[in-house]
Amino acid sequence: MNPKQPPRSNNGFRAPSISRSLRNGWDPRPQTPDPIPYTNPVDVRRRHLVSFLLIGLLCACFGCEKARAAQPLSGAPPVSEPQSLVCFGDSITAGYGLPAGDAYPDFLQRKLDAAGYHYKVINHGTSGATTKDAVADLHGIVQMHPAVVVVEFGGNDGLRGLPLTETRRNLDEVLTTLEAAHIKVLLAGITLPPNYGPDYIRAFEMVFHELAAQHRVAFVPMIYVGLIHRQGVIQPDGIHPTAKGSNIVADTLIAALKPMLKK
Repeated sequence: MNPKQPPRSNNGFRAPSISRSLRNGWDPRPQTPDPIPYTNPVDVRRRHLVSFLLIGLLCACFGCEKARAAQPLSGAPPVSEPQSLVCFGDSITAGYGLPAGDAYPDFLQRKLDAAGYHYKVINHGTSGATTKDAVADLHGIVQMHPAVVVVEFGGNDGLRGLPLTETRRNLDEVLTTLEAAHIKVLLAGITLPPNYGPDYIRAFEMVFHELAAQHRVAFVPMIYVGLIHRQGVIQPDGIHPTAKGSNIVADTLIAALKPMLKK
């Protein structure tokens, strides 16, 4: 074998020498392949977190806008609920014998509205009620939390000839309870037909005068004062007002009410 010749493989192939390979430009260093241009890696969890944050921000902004829309304009005054004015009485208040809307509380509501007063008139009249019934219903009136109460009771006590001491005691309890609840009161008195006799009528009327002075409440001595010598103001029963009469009664009461009302 010629030592200068490169060895042959078993199949007769002559292996190239390293030096010759180097001369031919072979680089023995390991070749690093060119990087494949992949898309930048993305953390899926971070992407979801960002999405949730964006959704939360949008919801918060929408909620703020909705809240601002629900608020009144800064320049607009707040709208308050009207205070209540309760007409607490018997058949005169209830509107006995009249169509709906023709009792004196209905006319009172219209007159207050026309005059610019912000009150809701509530008709709590009961036909046939006495001062004893007034005491029984008193708790319900106080629970309404009215600003003003017109107290119109006593006529049925007088017509039935009930003891005046009982009428006085019941009305006194009504006024005392309303005062304790800090409710303003207008007491409306009434008289009786002449056939009851001058002494009983005088004593009956004095019950209202004395209680009004004792409790220092607004007072209309005679609720029918505007009906005297007028035609078409009393129903055929000779006791209850017509619609025309109820309108006049409302005029009488509103004159006494105005000093205690607010616009």
